[in-house]
Amino acid sequence: MANSQEKKPSTIRVLIVDDHAVVRQGLRIFLELQDDSSAPSIKVVAEAVDGAEAVELASRYQPDVILLDLVMPIMDGIAATPKILRHCPRSRIIILTSFGEEDKVFPAIRAGAHGYLLKDISPEELVRAIRAAHLGQAPLHPDVTQKLMTAVVEAKVLSSSQRHEPVVDSLTERECEVLHLVARGLSNREIASELVIGETTVKSHVSSILDKLHLEDRTQAAIYALRHGLASDEP
Repeated sequence: MANSQEKKPSTIRVLIVDDHAVVRQGLRIFLELQDDSSAPSIKVVAEAVDGAEAVELASRYQPDVILLDLVMPIMDGIAATPKILRHCPRSRIIILTSFGEEDKVFPAIRAGAHGYLLKDISPEELVRAIRAAHLGQAPLHPDVTQKLMTAVVEAKVLSSSQRHEPVVDSLTERECEVLHLVARGLSNREIASELVIGETTVKSHVSSILDKLHLEDRTQAAIYALRHGLASDEP
Protein backbone atom coordinates (compact mmCIF):
# COMPACT_ATOMS: atom_id res chain seq x y z
CA MET A 1 0.00 0.00 0.00
CA ALA A 2 2.83 2.41 0.89
CA ASN A 3 4.45 2.00 -2.53
CA SER A 4 1.23 2.93 -4.34
CA GLN A 5 1.16 6.22 -2.43
CA GLU A 6 4.76 7.09 -3.33
CA LYS A 7 4.21 7.47 -7.06
CA LYS A 8 7.02 9.53 -8.60
CA PRO A 9 5.84 12.81 -10.16
CA SER A 10 5.95 12.90 -13.94
CA THR A 11 8.82 14.53 -15.84
CA ILE A 12 8.34 17.93 -17.47
CA ARG A 13 9.87 17.87 -20.95
CA VAL A 14 11.32 21.25 -21.95
CA LEU A 15 12.47 22.78 -25.23
CA ILE A 16 14.88 25.73 -24.94
CA VAL A 17 14.85 28.29 -27.76
CA ASP A 18 17.53 31.01 -27.74
CA ASP A 19 20.07 32.18 -30.31
CA HIS A 20 22.83 32.42 -27.68
CA ALA A 21 24.65 29.14 -26.99
CA VAL A 22 25.79 30.28 -23.54
CA VAL A 23 22.20 30.97 -22.49
CA ARG A 24 20.98 27.60 -23.76
CA GLN A 25 23.79 25.72 -22.05
CA GLY A 26 23.30 27.57 -18.76
CA LEU A 27 19.57 26.90 -18.76
CA ARG A 28 20.02 23.23 -19.58
CA ILE A 29 22.61 22.64 -16.86
CA PHE A 30 20.61 24.42 -14.18
CA LEU A 31 17.24 22.89 -15.05
CA GLU A 32 18.55 19.34 -15.16
CA LEU A 33 20.26 19.74 -11.78
CA GLN A 34 16.90 20.31 -10.08
CA ASP A 35 16.21 17.56 -7.59
CA ASP A 36 12.93 17.78 -5.70
CA SER A 37 11.31 14.43 -4.98
CA SER A 38 7.98 16.13 -4.28
CA ALA A 39 7.81 17.86 -7.69
CA PRO A 40 8.12 16.71 -11.30
CA SER A 41 11.69 16.56 -12.58
CA ILE A 42 12.67 18.70 -15.56
CA LYS A 43 14.30 17.24 -18.66
CA VAL A 44 15.54 19.35 -21.58
CA VAL A 45 14.64 17.33 -24.68
CA ALA A 46 16.05 19.73 -27.28
CA GLU A 47 17.52 23.16 -28.00
CA ALA A 48 16.74 25.48 -30.92
CA VAL A 49 18.67 28.53 -32.16
CA ASP A 50 15.77 30.35 -33.82
CA GLY A 51 12.00 30.29 -34.27
CA ALA A 52 12.06 28.18 -37.43
CA GLU A 53 14.08 25.43 -35.76
CA ALA A 54 11.82 25.74 -32.70
CA VAL A 55 8.77 24.91 -34.82
CA GLU A 56 10.53 21.86 -36.27
CA LEU A 57 11.82 20.53 -32.94
CA ALA A 58 8.59 21.24 -31.08
CA SER A 59 6.68 19.26 -33.68
CA ARG A 60 9.15 16.38 -33.35
CA TYR A 61 9.46 16.23 -29.54
CA GLN A 62 6.07 17.57 -28.40
CA PRO A 63 7.54 19.21 -25.25
CA ASP A 64 5.40 20.07 -22.24
CA VAL A 65 6.95 23.53 -21.81
CA ILE A 66 8.88 25.73 -24.26
CA LEU A 67 11.20 28.52 -23.10
CA LEU A 68 11.12 30.88 -26.07
CA ASP A 69 13.28 33.94 -26.66
CA LEU A 70 11.72 36.79 -28.64
CA VAL A 71 14.47 38.44 -30.67
CA MET A 72 16.14 35.82 -32.87
CA PRO A 73 17.29 35.57 -36.49
CA ILE A 74 15.25 33.91 -39.28
CA MET A 75 12.02 33.79 -37.24
CA ASP A 76 11.37 35.63 -33.98
CA GLY A 77 9.45 34.31 -31.00
CA ILE A 78 6.20 36.13 -31.76
CA ALA A 79 6.04 34.69 -35.28
CA ALA A 80 7.03 31.24 -34.05
CA THR A 81 4.46 31.01 -31.25
CA PRO A 82 1.28 30.35 -33.30
CA LYS A 83 3.19 28.01 -35.63
CA ILE A 84 4.42 25.98 -32.66
CA LEU A 85 0.96 25.78 -31.11
CA ARG A 86 -0.51 24.63 -34.42
CA HIS A 87 1.72 21.55 -34.23
CA CYS A 88 1.84 21.27 -30.43
CA PRO A 89 -1.49 22.43 -28.96
CA ARG A 90 -0.69 20.90 -25.57
CA SER A 91 2.65 22.67 -25.17
CA ARG A 92 2.89 25.65 -22.83
CA ILE A 93 5.02 28.50 -24.19
CA ILE A 94 6.85 30.78 -21.75
CA ILE A 95 8.47 33.81 -23.34
CA LEU A 96 11.88 34.27 -21.71
CA THR A 97 13.41 37.53 -22.92
CA SER A 98 15.20 40.73 -22.00
CA PHE A 99 12.44 42.90 -23.49
CA GLY A 100 9.45 43.95 -21.41
CA GLU A 101 8.03 46.72 -23.58
CA GLU A 102 4.33 46.70 -24.44
CA ASP A 103 5.07 46.30 -28.15
CA LYS A 104 6.62 42.94 -27.27
CA VAL A 105 4.41 41.81 -24.37
CA PHE A 106 0.95 42.20 -25.91
CA PRO A 107 1.77 40.74 -29.35
CA ALA A 108 3.41 37.74 -27.68
CA ILE A 109 0.40 37.05 -25.47
CA ARG A 110 -2.02 37.62 -28.35
CA ALA A 111 0.02 35.15 -30.39
CA GLY A 112 -0.70 32.49 -27.76
CA ALA A 113 2.15 32.63 -25.23
CA HIS A 114 1.06 31.22 -21.86
CA GLY A 115 3.61 33.13 -19.79
CA TYR A 116 6.03 36.02 -20.10
CA LEU A 117 9.21 36.28 -18.03
CA LEU A 118 12.23 38.57 -18.15
CA LYS A 119 15.73 37.18 -17.93
CA ASP A 120 16.39 39.05 -14.70
CA ILE A 121 14.33 36.54 -12.69
CA SER A 122 16.16 34.16 -10.39
CA PRO A 123 16.82 30.56 -11.48
CA GLU A 124 14.54 29.33 -8.70
CA GLU A 125 11.70 31.54 -9.95
CA LEU A 126 12.17 30.11 -13.44
CA VAL A 127 11.83 26.57 -12.14
CA ARG A 128 8.63 27.50 -10.28
CA ALA A 129 7.31 29.13 -13.44
CA ILE A 130 7.98 26.03 -15.54
CA ARG A 131 6.16 23.83 -13.05
CA ALA A 132 3.30 26.34 -12.80
CA ALA A 133 2.93 26.48 -16.59
CA HIS A 134 2.89 22.69 -16.70
CA LEU A 135 -0.10 22.81 -14.33
CA GLY A 136 -1.93 25.20 -16.63
CA GLN A 137 -1.10 28.45 -14.85
CA ALA A 138 0.19 31.60 -16.57
CA PRO A 139 3.50 32.77 -15.06
CA LEU A 140 4.09 36.49 -15.59
CA HIS A 141 6.97 38.74 -14.60
CA PRO A 142 5.84 41.46 -12.12
CA ASP A 143 6.57 44.19 -14.70
CA VAL A 144 4.37 42.40 -17.22
CA THR A 145 1.60 42.01 -14.67
CA GLN A 146 1.77 45.76 -14.06
CA LYS A 147 1.35 46.41 -17.78
CA LEU A 148 -1.74 44.21 -17.83
CA MET A 149 -3.17 46.06 -14.87
CA THR A 150 -2.51 49.35 -16.66
CA ALA A 151 -4.51 47.95 -19.57
CA VAL A 152 -7.45 47.55 -17.18
CA VAL A 153 -7.25 51.22 -16.25
CA GLU A 154 -7.02 52.25 -19.90
CA ALA A 155 -10.03 50.11 -20.72
CA LYS A 156 -12.17 52.15 -18.30
CA VAL A 157 -12.00 55.17 -20.61
CA LEU A 158 -13.59 53.25 -23.46
CA SER A 159 -17.13 54.21 -24.28
CA SER A 160 -19.98 51.90 -23.35
CA SER A 161 -20.45 50.90 -26.97
CA GLN A 162 -16.78 49.99 -27.26
CA ARG A 163 -16.84 47.90 -24.12
CA HIS A 164 -19.91 45.93 -25.12
CA GLU A 165 -19.32 44.74 -28.66
CA PRO A 166 -21.90 42.41 -30.21
CA VAL A 167 -19.55 39.45 -29.81
CA VAL A 168 -19.33 40.17 -26.07
CA ASP A 169 -23.09 40.43 -25.86
CA SER A 170 -23.29 36.88 -27.22
CA LEU A 171 -21.99 35.61 -23.86
CA THR A 172 -24.47 34.41 -21.28
CA GLU A 173 -24.52 36.00 -17.83
CA ARG A 174 -22.73 32.97 -16.39
CA GLU A 175 -20.09 33.06 -19.14
CA CYS A 176 -19.45 36.72 -18.34
CA GLU A 177 -18.92 35.77 -14.69
CA VAL A 178 -16.49 33.03 -15.70
CA LEU A 179 -14.60 35.37 -18.06
CA HIS A 180 -14.33 37.95 -15.29
CA LEU A 181 -12.74 35.36 -12.98
CA VAL A 182 -10.45 34.07 -15.73
CA ALA A 183 -9.19 37.64 -16.17
CA ARG A 184 -8.47 37.76 -12.42
CA GLY A 185 -6.17 34.77 -12.90
CA LEU A 186 -8.29 32.13 -11.16
CA SER A 187 -7.90 28.48 -12.15
CA ASN A 188 -10.88 26.35 -13.18
CA ARG A 189 -10.98 24.82 -9.71
CA GLU A 190 -10.97 28.24 -8.04
CA ILE A 191 -13.69 29.50 -10.39
CA ALA A 192 -15.81 26.44 -9.60
CA SER A 193 -15.44 27.17 -5.89
CA GLU A 194 -16.22 30.87 -6.34
CA LEU A 195 -19.39 30.23 -8.37
CA VAL A 196 -20.36 27.02 -6.53
CA ILE A 197 -20.49 24.94 -9.71
CA GLY A 198 -18.63 21.87 -10.96
CA GLU A 199 -15.15 22.13 -12.44
CA THR A 200 -16.38 20.31 -15.54
CA THR A 201 -19.05 22.98 -15.96
CA VAL A 202 -16.38 25.68 -15.71
CA LYS A 203 -14.37 23.97 -18.45
CA SER A 204 -17.47 23.90 -20.62
CA HIS A 205 -18.08 27.63 -20.06
CA VAL A 206 -14.44 28.49 -20.84
CA SER A 207 -14.63 26.46 -24.06
CA SER A 208 -17.82 28.27 -25.05
CA ILE A 209 -16.26 31.67 -24.29
CA LEU A 210 -13.21 30.92 -26.44
CA ASP A 211 -15.45 29.76 -29.27
CA LYS A 212 -17.73 32.80 -29.16
CA LEU A 213 -14.88 35.32 -28.88
CA HIS A 214 -12.75 33.50 -31.47
CA LEU A 215 -9.84 33.13 -29.07
CA GLU A 216 -7.22 30.39 -28.75
CA ASP A 217 -6.80 29.99 -24.99
CA ARG A 218 -7.64 31.42 -21.56
CA THR A 219 -4.64 33.77 -21.61
CA GLN A 220 -6.03 35.47 -24.72
CA ALA A 221 -9.45 35.52 -23.03
CA ALA A 222 -7.97 37.31 -20.03
CA ILE A 223 -6.28 39.88 -22.26
CA TYR A 224 -9.54 40.36 -24.17
CA ALA A 225 -11.40 40.99 -20.91
CA LEU A 226 -8.75 43.44 -19.76
CA ARG A 227 -8.81 45.35 -23.05
CA HIS A 228 -12.59 45.59 -23.10
CA GLY A 229 -13.16 46.62 -19.50
CA LEU A 230 -14.65 43.28 -18.48
CA ALA A 231 -12.17 42.47 -15.72
CA SER A 232 -12.89 45.28 -13.28
CA ASP A 233 -14.95 44.67 -10.15
CA GLU A 234 -16.55 48.04 -10.70
CA PRO A 235 -19.88 48.19 -12.62
